[in-house]
Amino acid sequence: MNNSKTARVLSIQSHVVYGYVGNKSATFPLQLLGFEVDAINSVQLSNHTGYKVFKGQVLNDQDLDQLIDGLTENDLNEYTHLLTGYVGSSSFLKKIVQVIKALKIKNPDLIYVCDPVMGDDGKLYVPEELKDIYKNEIVPLADIITPNQFELELLTGLSVKSMSDLKKAVEYLHGKGPKTVAVSSLLVDDKLISVTSSIKDNRLLKITIPRIPAIYTGSGDLFAALLLAHTFLEKDLKVALEKTINTLFEVLQRTYDHSLSLRGKEMQQSQKIELQLIQSKRCIENPKIQLKAEIF
Repeated sequence: MNNSKTARVLSIQSHVVYGYVGNKSATFPLQLLGFEVDAINSVQLSNHTGYKVFKGQVLNDQDLDQLIDGLTENDLNEYTHLLTGYVGSSSFLKKIVQVIKALKIKNPDLIYVCDPVMGDDGKLYVPEELKDIYKNEIVPLADIITPNQFELELLTGLSVKSMSDLKKAVEYLHGKGPKTVAVSSLLVDDKLISVTSSIKDNRLLKITIPRIPAIYTGSGDLFAALLLAHTFLEKDLKVALEKTINTLFEVLQRTYDHSLSLRGKEMQQSQKIELQLIQSKRCIENPKIQLKAEIF
Protein backbone atom coordinates (compact mmCIF):
# COMPACT_ATOMS: atom_id res chain seq x y z
CA MET A 1 0.00 0.00 0.00
CA ASN A 2 1.31 3.45 -0.86
CA ASN A 3 0.69 4.72 2.65
CA SER A 4 2.48 3.84 5.87
CA LYS A 5 -0.80 3.98 7.80
CA THR A 6 -3.58 1.48 7.16
CA ALA A 7 -6.30 3.04 5.05
CA ARG A 8 -9.62 3.32 6.88
CA VAL A 9 -12.92 3.66 5.04
CA LEU A 10 -16.23 4.91 6.41
CA SER A 11 -18.83 3.26 4.18
CA ILE A 12 -22.40 4.59 4.32
CA GLN A 13 -24.80 2.50 2.25
CA SER A 14 -27.44 -0.21 2.44
CA HIS A 15 -27.15 -3.53 4.28
CA VAL A 16 -28.90 -6.85 3.73
CA VAL A 17 -28.98 -9.77 6.14
CA TYR A 18 -28.99 -12.28 3.25
CA GLY A 19 -26.98 -11.74 0.09
CA TYR A 20 -24.56 -9.16 -1.25
CA VAL A 21 -25.50 -5.56 -1.97
CA GLY A 22 -24.38 -2.27 -0.44
CA ASN A 23 -22.07 -2.68 2.53
CA LYS A 24 -22.26 -6.48 2.22
CA SER A 25 -20.89 -6.15 -1.33
CA ALA A 26 -18.21 -3.58 -0.46
CA THR A 27 -16.81 -4.55 2.95
CA PHE A 28 -15.32 -8.00 2.27
CA PRO A 29 -13.37 -6.96 -0.89
CA LEU A 30 -12.03 -3.83 0.82
CA GLN A 31 -10.90 -5.83 3.84
CA LEU A 32 -9.24 -8.43 1.61
CA LEU A 33 -7.30 -5.61 -0.05
CA GLY A 34 -6.02 -4.34 3.31
CA PHE A 35 -8.52 -1.62 4.26
CA GLU A 36 -10.16 -1.15 7.64
CA VAL A 37 -13.89 -0.66 7.02
CA ASP A 38 -16.37 1.04 9.36
CA ALA A 39 -19.90 0.54 8.04
CA ILE A 40 -23.01 2.62 8.63
CA ASN A 41 -26.11 0.99 7.16
CA SER A 42 -28.49 3.50 5.55
CA VAL A 43 -31.10 0.72 5.50
CA GLN A 44 -31.12 -2.77 6.97
CA LEU A 45 -33.23 -5.21 4.98
CA SER A 46 -33.78 -8.96 5.18
CA ASN A 47 -32.66 -9.21 1.52
CA HIS A 48 -32.52 -6.91 -1.50
CA THR A 49 -35.66 -5.56 -3.13
CA GLY A 50 -35.53 -7.93 -6.12
CA TYR A 51 -37.05 -10.70 -4.00
CA LYS A 52 -40.82 -11.16 -3.72
CA VAL A 53 -40.72 -9.90 -0.10
CA PHE A 54 -38.27 -7.66 1.76
CA LYS A 55 -38.56 -6.30 5.28
CA GLY A 56 -36.42 -4.18 7.54
CA GLN A 57 -35.55 -0.77 8.91
CA VAL A 58 -34.48 2.58 7.50
CA LEU A 59 -31.92 4.76 9.30
CA ASN A 60 -32.99 8.41 9.50
CA ASP A 61 -30.88 11.56 9.61
CA GLN A 62 -31.01 11.77 13.44
CA ASP A 63 -29.78 8.17 13.69
CA LEU A 64 -26.85 9.02 11.41
CA ASP A 65 -26.14 12.13 13.47
CA GLN A 66 -25.94 10.06 16.67
CA LEU A 67 -23.55 7.52 15.16
CA ILE A 68 -21.26 10.25 13.79
CA ASP A 69 -21.41 12.11 17.15
CA GLY A 70 -20.34 8.94 18.97
CA LEU A 71 -17.38 8.48 16.64
CA THR A 72 -16.44 12.17 16.90
CA GLU A 73 -16.63 12.37 20.70
CA ASN A 74 -14.32 9.35 20.97
CA ASP A 75 -11.98 10.82 18.34
CA LEU A 76 -12.66 7.80 16.09
CA ASN A 77 -13.58 9.87 13.05
CA GLU A 78 -10.26 10.02 11.21
CA TYR A 79 -10.67 8.32 7.83
CA THR A 80 -8.60 8.14 4.66
CA HIS A 81 -11.75 7.46 2.61
CA LEU A 82 -15.49 7.98 2.71
CA LEU A 83 -17.66 5.78 0.48
CA THR A 84 -21.38 6.44 0.02
CA GLY A 85 -23.92 4.35 -1.85
CA TYR A 86 -27.68 3.85 -1.58
CA VAL A 87 -29.53 6.53 0.36
CA GLY A 88 -33.32 6.56 0.33
CA SER A 89 -34.29 10.00 1.66
CA SER A 90 -33.38 13.64 1.08
CA SER A 91 -32.92 14.38 4.80
CA PHE A 92 -30.40 11.52 5.12
CA LEU A 93 -28.52 12.67 2.01
CA LYS A 94 -28.39 16.26 3.32
CA LYS A 95 -26.95 14.93 6.59
CA ILE A 96 -24.26 13.13 4.55
CA VAL A 97 -23.26 16.53 3.11
CA GLN A 98 -22.49 17.65 6.68
CA VAL A 99 -20.62 14.41 7.39
CA ILE A 100 -18.39 14.86 4.30
CA LYS A 101 -17.50 18.41 5.30
CA ALA A 102 -16.74 17.42 8.91
CA LEU A 103 -14.55 14.47 7.87
CA LYS A 104 -12.66 16.66 5.39
CA ILE A 105 -11.96 19.17 8.17
CA LYS A 106 -10.63 16.32 10.33
CA ASN A 107 -8.51 14.97 7.43
CA PRO A 108 -8.06 17.42 4.52
CA ASP A 109 -6.58 14.55 2.45
CA LEU A 110 -9.74 12.40 2.79
CA ILE A 111 -10.82 10.86 -0.51
CA TYR A 112 -14.59 10.86 -0.94
CA VAL A 113 -15.88 8.18 -3.33
CA CYS A 114 -19.52 8.78 -4.26
CA ASP A 115 -21.64 6.10 -5.90
CA PRO A 116 -24.70 8.22 -6.76
CA VAL A 117 -27.22 5.38 -6.53
CA MET A 118 -30.42 6.67 -8.11
CA GLY A 119 -31.55 4.16 -10.70
CA ASP A 120 -30.72 2.07 -13.74
CA ASP A 121 -32.07 1.29 -17.22
CA GLY A 122 -34.12 4.49 -17.28
CA LYS A 123 -35.85 3.81 -13.95
CA LEU A 124 -35.43 5.98 -10.87
CA TYR A 125 -35.61 4.03 -7.60
CA VAL A 126 -35.06 6.86 -5.14
CA PRO A 127 -37.24 9.96 -4.56
CA GLU A 128 -36.95 12.54 -7.36
CA GLU A 129 -35.67 15.27 -5.01
CA LEU A 130 -32.42 13.35 -4.38
CA LYS A 131 -31.24 14.17 -7.91
CA ASP A 132 -30.81 17.89 -7.19
CA ILE A 133 -29.09 17.24 -3.85
CA TYR A 134 -26.60 14.98 -5.62
CA LYS A 135 -26.08 17.50 -8.43
CA ASN A 136 -25.78 20.64 -6.33
CA GLU A 137 -24.41 19.50 -2.97
CA ILE A 138 -22.82 16.04 -3.16
CA VAL A 139 -21.04 16.02 -6.55
CA PRO A 140 -19.00 19.21 -5.80
CA LEU A 141 -17.60 17.48 -2.68
CA ALA A 142 -16.75 14.16 -4.38
CA ASP A 143 -13.18 13.26 -5.35
CA ILE A 144 -14.25 10.14 -7.26
CA ILE A 145 -17.75 9.55 -8.64
CA THR A 146 -19.00 6.22 -10.04
CA PRO A 147 -22.34 6.64 -11.85
CA ASN A 148 -23.86 4.12 -14.25
CA GLN A 149 -25.10 5.36 -17.64
CA PHE A 150 -28.54 6.40 -16.40
CA GLU A 151 -27.09 8.19 -13.35
CA LEU A 152 -24.55 9.98 -15.56
CA GLU A 153 -27.44 11.30 -17.67
CA LEU A 154 -29.38 12.36 -14.54
CA LEU A 155 -26.39 14.23 -13.08
CA THR A 156 -25.46 16.02 -16.31
CA GLY A 157 -28.82 16.46 -18.03
CA LEU A 158 -27.18 15.07 -21.17
CA SER A 159 -28.22 12.09 -23.27
CA VAL A 160 -25.28 9.67 -23.55
CA LYS A 161 -25.59 7.52 -26.66
CA SER A 162 -22.14 7.84 -28.25
CA MET A 163 -18.50 8.25 -27.23
CA SER A 164 -18.63 11.98 -28.05
CA ASP A 165 -21.74 12.32 -25.80
CA LEU A 166 -19.82 10.47 -23.11
CA LYS A 167 -16.83 12.81 -23.34
CA LYS A 168 -19.10 15.85 -22.93
CA ALA A 169 -20.84 14.31 -19.91
CA VAL A 170 -17.54 13.37 -18.24
CA GLU A 171 -16.12 16.86 -18.85
CA TYR A 172 -19.29 18.37 -17.37
CA LEU A 173 -18.88 16.31 -14.18
CA HIS A 174 -15.19 17.18 -13.89
CA GLY A 175 -16.24 20.82 -14.09
CA LYS A 176 -18.50 20.31 -11.06
CA GLY A 177 -15.67 19.03 -8.85
CA PRO A 178 -14.75 15.32 -9.03
CA LYS A 179 -11.14 14.71 -10.07
CA THR A 180 -11.97 11.17 -11.20
CA VAL A 181 -15.14 10.12 -13.03
CA ALA A 182 -15.63 6.36 -13.43
CA VAL A 183 -18.71 5.21 -15.32
CA SER A 184 -19.27 1.64 -14.18
CA SER A 185 -21.19 0.48 -17.25
CA LEU A 186 -22.44 1.98 -20.49
CA LEU A 187 -24.00 0.59 -23.61
CA VAL A 188 -22.49 2.48 -26.54
CA ASP A 189 -22.61 1.26 -30.17
CA ASP A 190 -24.10 -1.99 -28.84
CA LYS A 191 -20.98 -2.63 -26.74
CA LEU A 192 -20.80 -2.78 -22.96
CA ILE A 193 -17.97 -0.58 -21.75
CA SER A 194 -16.59 0.97 -18.58
CA VAL A 195 -14.86 4.34 -18.73
CA THR A 196 -12.65 6.22 -16.29
CA SER A 197 -11.36 9.76 -16.63
CA SER A 198 -8.95 11.66 -14.39
CA ILE A 199 -8.24 15.40 -14.49
CA LYS A 200 -4.65 14.65 -13.44
CA ASP A 201 -4.05 12.22 -16.34
CA ASN A 202 -6.17 14.22 -18.79
CA ARG A 203 -7.15 11.03 -20.61
CA LEU A 204 -10.21 8.83 -20.99
CA LEU A 205 -9.67 5.11 -20.41
CA LYS A 206 -12.08 2.58 -21.86
CA ILE A 207 -12.52 -1.16 -21.30
CA THR A 208 -14.88 -3.25 -23.43
CA ILE A 209 -16.59 -5.89 -21.29
CA PRO A 210 -18.01 -9.18 -22.62
CA ARG A 211 -21.74 -9.28 -21.91
CA ILE A 212 -23.08 -11.89 -19.51
CA PRO A 213 -26.81 -12.65 -20.04
CA ALA A 214 -28.01 -11.79 -16.51
CA ILE A 215 -28.82 -8.74 -14.39
CA TYR A 216 -27.01 -8.54 -11.08
CA THR A 217 -27.79 -6.65 -7.90
CA GLY A 218 -24.80 -5.31 -5.97
CA SER A 219 -22.38 -5.19 -8.90
CA GLY A 220 -22.30 -1.35 -8.90
CA ASP A 221 -21.54 -1.37 -5.16
CA LEU A 222 -18.72 -3.82 -5.79
CA PHE A 223 -17.37 -1.65 -8.64
CA ALA A 224 -17.22 1.45 -6.41
CA ALA A 225 -15.45 -0.42 -3.59
CA LEU A 226 -12.90 -2.01 -5.93
CA LEU A 227 -12.20 1.29 -7.66
CA LEU A 228 -11.70 3.01 -4.30
CA ALA A 229 -9.18 0.32 -3.34
CA HIS A 230 -7.23 0.15 -6.57
CA THR A 231 -7.00 3.91 -7.19
CA PHE A 232 -5.39 4.11 -3.74
CA LEU A 233 -3.13 1.07 -4.11
CA GLU A 234 -1.95 1.75 -7.69
CA LYS A 235 -0.18 4.83 -9.01
CA ASP A 236 -1.46 4.24 -12.52
CA LEU A 237 -5.18 4.77 -13.18
CA LYS A 238 -5.05 2.33 -16.13
CA VAL A 239 -3.83 -0.46 -13.81
CA ALA A 240 -6.48 0.48 -11.23
CA LEU A 241 -9.29 0.32 -13.81
CA GLU A 242 -8.03 -2.99 -15.22
CA LYS A 243 -7.85 -4.59 -11.78
CA THR A 244 -11.32 -3.28 -10.90
CA ILE A 245 -13.02 -4.47 -14.10
CA ASN A 246 -11.24 -7.83 -14.31
CA THR A 247 -12.16 -8.61 -10.70
CA LEU A 248 -15.76 -7.57 -11.26
CA PHE A 249 -16.04 -9.56 -14.49
CA GLU A 250 -14.63 -12.70 -12.86
CA VAL A 251 -17.05 -12.39 -9.92
CA LEU A 252 -20.01 -11.95 -12.29
CA GLN A 253 -18.90 -14.82 -14.54
CA ARG A 254 -18.53 -17.09 -11.51
CA THR A 255 -21.97 -15.98 -10.31
CA TYR A 256 -23.51 -16.69 -13.72
CA ASP A 257 -21.87 -20.14 -13.92
CA HIS A 258 -23.15 -20.92 -10.42
CA SER A 259 -26.68 -19.84 -11.38
CA LEU A 260 -26.62 -22.29 -14.32
CA SER A 261 -25.85 -25.12 -11.89
CA LEU A 262 -29.03 -24.20 -9.96
CA ARG A 263 -31.38 -24.48 -12.95
CA GLY A 264 -34.54 -26.36 -12.09
CA LYS A 265 -34.08 -25.84 -8.34
CA GLU A 266 -37.01 -24.44 -6.38
CA MET A 267 -35.73 -20.98 -5.44
CA GLN A 268 -36.22 -17.39 -6.53
CA GLN A 269 -34.12 -16.17 -9.46
CA SER A 270 -32.69 -13.41 -7.23
CA GLN A 271 -31.27 -16.07 -4.93
CA LYS A 272 -29.65 -17.91 -7.84
CA ILE A 273 -27.68 -14.83 -8.91
CA GLU A 274 -26.50 -13.51 -5.54
CA LEU A 275 -22.88 -12.48 -6.06
CA GLN A 276 -20.38 -15.28 -5.42
CA LEU A 277 -18.12 -12.99 -3.42
CA ILE A 278 -16.63 -15.37 -0.87
CA GLN A 279 -15.93 -17.92 -3.61
CA SER A 280 -14.06 -15.17 -5.50
CA LYS A 281 -11.59 -14.39 -2.70
CA ARG A 282 -8.51 -15.27 -4.78
CA CYS A 283 -9.49 -13.19 -7.79
CA ILE A 284 -10.30 -10.19 -5.55
CA GLU A 285 -6.82 -10.42 -4.04
CA ASN A 286 -5.03 -11.14 -7.31
CA PRO A 287 -7.13 -10.57 -10.45
CA LYS A 288 -6.06 -12.01 -13.80
CA ILE A 289 -5.79 -9.14 -16.25
CA GLN A 290 -7.56 -10.42 -19.38
CA LEU A 291 -9.57 -7.31 -20.26
CA LYS A 292 -7.28 -4.38 -21.11
CA ALA A 293 -7.96 -0.65 -20.97
CA GLU A 294 -7.26 1.58 -23.94
CA ILE A 295 -6.90 5.34 -24.14
CA PHE A 296 -9.78 6.91 -26.00
